[in-house]
Amino acid sequence: MIHSIVQKRILGVIPARFASSRFPGKALALIGGRPMIQHVWERTRRARYLSEVLIATDDDRIASCVRSFGGKVCLTSGEHLSGTDRVAEIAWSNIANLYVNIQGDEPLIDPDAIDAAILSVDSDDDVVMGTLKKRITDPAEIADPNVVKVVTNLAGDAIYFSRSSIPFDRNPRSGQPVFYKHVGLYVYRRDFLLRFSDLPVGPLEASERLEQLRALENGFRIRVGLTEYESFGVDVPADLNRVNQLFALESFR
Repeated sequence: MIHSIVQKRILGVIPARFASSRFPGKALALIGGRPMIQHVWERTRRARYLSEVLIATDDDRIASCVRSFGGKVCLTSGEHLSGTDRVAEIAWSNIANLYVNIQGDEPLIDPDAIDAAILSVDSDDDVVMGTLKKRITDPAEIADPNVVKVVTNLAGDAIYFSRSSIPFDRNPRSGQPVFYKHVGLYVYRRDFLLRFSDLPVGPLEASERLEQLRALENGFRIRVGLTEYESFGVDVPADLNRVNQLFALESFR
């Protein structure tokens, strides 16, 4: 399988926009003296199975920054409603077997997590989309609606994603079930990615406000790989302090 995957073109795409409602311009926020988008790009490039990494943005300031540190950037439409739509635009003109959507606000992204997600999709031709899960160790996260939980079947395919605590423990005396949180990194096959935005939004996606449920509601499989990567996203300015502290640790460099 490793031999076959290195012969494929696998494109890593980092969507980045300037107009974030909670933290405008966060892609250019400095972490350890360098812009956040540069950290994401550098760490993503360490992934073993990516053929190329590019940044997709609708903002000239971000594009200029990316060029300054030697990254490849593509200017995309400012009308996109999601990062997935931005990656899909890239897919129209950049042919690849697989596309990996890496969040632009994850400056400590683990390259091994990217590889794990790629392998989870590449191992089964019938799987059109892949993502990751991590075992929850903090009990407070189980009931936190901002932490998305996921349950999978025995093959590793997603059954459901929810902001609620799933699975429900009907018999506490039998021992607490294992809970997993969703890690928002996605792998797509090209044909599926190009049609994803045209799929109808179902009631589950509308209720949970989770875009990945669109694939499940329309009958597509999502393979969920297991990772130990702990996501450290930057959503608001206060998150920068935490990330800067983590970046100072040798293990995150």
